[in-house]
Amino acid sequence: MKKLCLALIFFASFFVNAQNDNSCTCCSPEHSAFDFWIGEWDVIDSNNGTAAGKSKISKEEGDCVIRENWTSASSGFTGTSLNFFNTTTKQWEQLWVDNAGTYLKLKGNRIGNQMILSSDEFTKEDGKNYVNRITWTKNDDGTVRQLWEILQGNEVVNTAFDGLYKKE
Repeated sequence: MKKLCLALIFFASFFVNAQNDNSCTCCSPEHSAFDFWIGEWDVIDSNNGTAAGKSKISKEEGDCVIRENWTSASSGFTGTSLNFFNTTTKQWEQLWVDNAGTYLKLKGNRIGNQMILSSDEFTKEDGKNYVNRITWTKNDDGTVRQLWEILQGNEVVNTAFDGLYKKE
């Protein structure tokens, strides 16, 4: 009987301690490096000042994932990105998927006030190799600039998007 009581006390103690475990798996400085992008945003095209769309960025899954929900200002275009710090590779990763069936995979890290993520190299119809590079810059006024560039080697050959995120 004494052994049974000890076993019950052990298991009860284990379950109480397990429920009171307040550890946060994704609370390191690395996991917070992209927090400057969290919020509800009106996004404008930096080139001409027109509305580009709206974006809601939130932390989810126990603060381990930053999720973006994008809605374009025109054409009914929507997309979602999942962003997370990969503790194995020590890099941020993003998977973007949209309602046109397009996807984009990026990886990289924060340097200073910028999160810089790039794709693997890919070959276009012209037979040349390119890389997508997206840079989010935390501005002093609370806005965030998102600059999506297409590179061939180290040379920028196209700007796919240049947007300014302003809090709603």
